[in-house]
Amino acid sequence: MPKKIILTGDRPTGPLHLGHYVGSLLNRVRLQDEYDQYIMLADLQALTDNFANSKQVHDNVFQVMLDYLAVGIDPDKSTFLIQSMIPQIPELTTYYMNLVSLNRVVRNPTVKTEIKQKKFGESVPLGFVTYPVSQAADISIFKASLVPVGEDQLPMIEQTNEVVRAFNRIYNCDVLIEAEALIPKVSRLVGTDGKAKMSKSLGNAIYLSDSADDIKKKVMSMFTDPDHVRVEDPGKIEGNTVFMYLDVFDTDTEEVARLKEHYQKGGLGDVVLKKRLVEVLENLIGPIRERRENFAKDPEQVRKILQQGTQKAEAVAAQTLQEVKQAMGLIYF
Repeated sequence: MPKKIILTGDRPTGPLHLGHYVGSLLNRVRLQDEYDQYIMLADLQALTDNFANSKQVHDNVFQVMLDYLAVGIDPDKSTFLIQSMIPQIPELTTYYMNLVSLNRVVRNPTVKTEIKQKKFGESVPLGFVTYPVSQAADISIFKASLVPVGEDQLPMIEQTNEVVRAFNRIYNCDVLIEAEALIPKVSRLVGTDGKAKMSKSLGNAIYLSDSADDIKKKVMSMFTDPDHVRVEDPGKIEGNTVFMYLDVFDTDTEEVARLKEHYQKGGLGDVVLKKRLVEVLENLIGPIRERRENFAKDPEQVRKILQQGTQKAEAVAAQTLQEVKQAMGLIYF
């Protein structure tokens, strides 16, 4: 029995950070042994709000690819592809545009939230508003049955399945399949400022390519407990960013529990906690950074992996599009 197909990926708007690592990258390493995994570098989607920075998007494809390889995603087990190099995706998106009303897209909670976050106002690009339709094409053209996403992306999967059901109903076929969302255990990692989700645009991210000095600097500036002025004072662990990170990344759970108890009683300084977190994160990121640097020394090999994966993905996409057009009666000769 063939493996189920999984589609995942990222918008190449910059190198990947710890939020990506716990939210998706660890899952991709694990799932590549269980599924036929396609990993998309969604440069077309990145252009919806970076159209004037296409060169940067182009360069970031290589940077994100280095992160993928460095964390252990194996090109012999997973298929990497560049979204803009699959011409079947925009063609399928065009067909899907007729299956979704403008009001339905605008009401998509994820789109509404992101438009507000990016402060587009009345200048929101049409491509950004309609990217859920493109995402439906991304998923369905590979007949992905599983899509790892954060909870904030669940409306996208719902809209994809609406399109799939509408197409199959209208053309009385079963060409397309519905997808199931896979929510990671840690779908949201707070940024170093403790105020919002880790994000490049907010300047609160620790990247997988950060140097040891960068990691130390960012951790030492982390938000803890503003009322913990003196070492002997009892401290709060709720909302304490350092403890949030230790809960996620420190494998010695008994020691973390002991530190929490000590901190709440008083007598444990923030600097001690931060030094521990620096060590924990460097032990995690250091080997990733080293592998990343090694892959970066052979850019031609990285490009070859992308090219081969994209060619394989295009063949799959072409087959699905052929089936779609046959169901629609758009094969003329």
